[in-house]
Amino acid sequence: MRILFIGDIFGKPGREAVRRALPALVDGQSIDFVIANVENSAAGFGVTGDIADALLGYGIDVMTSGNHIWDKKEVLEYIPRQTKLLRPANFPAGVPGRGTYMGQTRTGEPIAVLNVMGRIFMTPLDDPFAVAVREVTALRAKARIVIVDFHAEATSEKVAMGWHLDGRATAVLGTHTHVQTADERVLPKGTACLTDVGMTGPHDSIIGVATDAALSRFVTGMPSRFEAAAGAARLNAVIITADPATGKATQIERLNLSPADIDSLAERPVAGARR
Repeated sequence: MRILFIGDIFGKPGREAVRRALPALVDGQSIDFVIANVENSAAGFGVTGDIADALLGYGIDVMTSGNHIWDKKEVLEYIPRQTKLLRPANFPAGVPGRGTYMGQTRTGEPIAVLNVMGRIFMTPLDDPFAVAVREVTALRAKARIVIVDFHAEATSEKVAMGWHLDGRATAVLGTHTHVQTADERVLPKGTACLTDVGMTGPHDSIIGVATDAALSRFVTGMPSRFEAAAGAARLNAVIITADPATGKATQIERLNLSPADIDSLAERPVAGARR
């Protein structure tokens, strides 16, 4: 089984990169299931129902998020009825939406997705380590393949989660910092890990934000209005190969596709694909 996880989709450039590249990427890489973090897909801050529906139409099977999930208030009405848009499972009880997803791959194999958020340098939520074990254990009763999006700031916390879930989850993939790391590996008990998948969006920016505004805040210490950068996007992602019989990962591969790579994928003929 091959699972594609797309790093934080940022604004319109990120959405457009996914729209153009995903059909050929799925076809060419024999992808069985697609996951993407979408919490920055609406102009860099949050996600709306219309945008989420469009991303599902591009071929994404389930969407994860993080601390920006509530930035667009209309999501409060959308997320309770859309089982394919997750918010971190360690939000307190009573928060709209859900943190887990159970579904099937294109070949009918059961697959589960868990979204949790870290606490170091982040909004303090319930203990992600305890929540992750509880939820993964419950999901494993229904699906061998369990993919975890750990949306966190600190590298140490992300690495710790990988070891914490080694042998329990198929993969623990970090999101949030928008910079792809190069530490992909399969841990001894069969869990694939990457500290951060990266960002799908305008890389001629400061993690997606227009450079002038972000740089001004660093240089002057004064507040400035952040806006999503324009321009061509790169697509950061990871492909997990896993054994559906055991739930263990056998391979993890990073993707860092340039605008030229995306153009090339967009030109490839794919039967039944949307353009």
